[in-house]
Amino acid sequence: MLVCGEPSGDALGAQLMAGLKALAGDRIAFTGVGGLAMEREGLKSLYPLDATAVMGLREVVPAIPAIMRRVKQAVDFAIQTRPDAVVVIDSPDFTHRVARALKKRDPSIPTVDYVAPQVWASRAYRAKAMARYFNLVLALFPFEVPFFERYGLKAVFVGHPVVERAARMTGGAALRVRLGIAADAPLLALLPGSRTSEIRFILPAFRAAVDILARKIPGLVTVLPTVPHVAGKVRAATAGWATPLHIVESEADKYAAFDAADTALAASGTVTAELALSRTPMVVAYKVGGLTYFLSRWMMTVKHFTLINILLVREAVPEYLQAAATPETLADAVARLFADPAARASQVAAMNEFAHRLGEGDEPPSTRAARVLLDFVES
Repeated sequence: MLVCGEPSGDALGAQLMAGLKALAGDRIAFTGVGGLAMEREGLKSLYPLDATAVMGLREVVPAIPAIMRRVKQAVDFAIQTRPDAVVVIDSPDFTHRVARALKKRDPSIPTVDYVAPQVWASRAYRAKAMARYFNLVLALFPFEVPFFERYGLKAVFVGHPVVERAARMTGGAALRVRLGIAADAPLLALLPGSRTSEIRFILPAFRAAVDILARKIPGLVTVLPTVPHVAGKVRAATAGWATPLHIVESEADKYAAFDAADTALAASGTVTAELALSRTPMVVAYKVGGLTYFLSRWMMTVKHFTLINILLVREAVPEYLQAAATPETLADAVARLFADPAARASQVAAMNEFAHRLGEGDEPPSTRAARVLLDFVES
């Protein structure tokens, strides 16, 4: 049984399903909660992801009744069907509630965490709590294994499945032709996030930055990949945009947009790893509600918040958090990437190092995760 809570987890779940099917064939069947990608791999989701893809106190609190109903629905289903393992994927505000409730009601059902929360970056004490309701962590980063094992939680490094998407990040020239974007037009990819809260807090800053960039970079064009469940909000929030704007919704178009773009302005998250693997120079920003930030900032124990910077332990790409993410600052950082070949080359070199550390060139991480998971279930 696989349970995810938002589109990024849905993509990872689909890759894991493909890996499991490749190794186990007809010996395996899937149930649980997922989105379009997991449904394409054969999952019939118990319910859609709309109620659980939220983040930030102001967004989470009103959604708690709906989230708890979804938690109960998933746990009830697990109790009724008794899967060989329940694998929760990312979105800990939702998925860990499922694991905790399930362990409380039936400790005999094995639970696995795929994409553990970054407790090594903030609130490390949560790892000790996780050891009470998880039997195994499939770790994306090698340093996570000794960290979790210090707290009595078994962990196995499997690599980050995002590296498997690098081969799909093609088609940029064809996308420019299809959208009517000239081959030599400066193209900026905007990635404001896939949560409603991110559209609310981050997209306005990106819009104001583009207003400035439109005056600095003649002929600038923007492309904004999004996902269906927030596409309506994105279209409403981008009416009257300062540059020609192309909103795309499919995963294939998203990756083609990475390939086509000269530079990207992105919200922090899995998408920054995807951009790094496509070798697209980027500027990263993140904003949440004021209360959420006030309560969380003192818990942070890492210097950086972007994946490539965390793994390389340096600011390989510019990152701006909360009040630092002003339209002027973001516009200046993006403009520099358009104008400075040395800055772009420096980022690409760092992206090559990042990809190697994530496991690019080795066995596909989702296959390794599938093998570890099958061995765990069979033992």
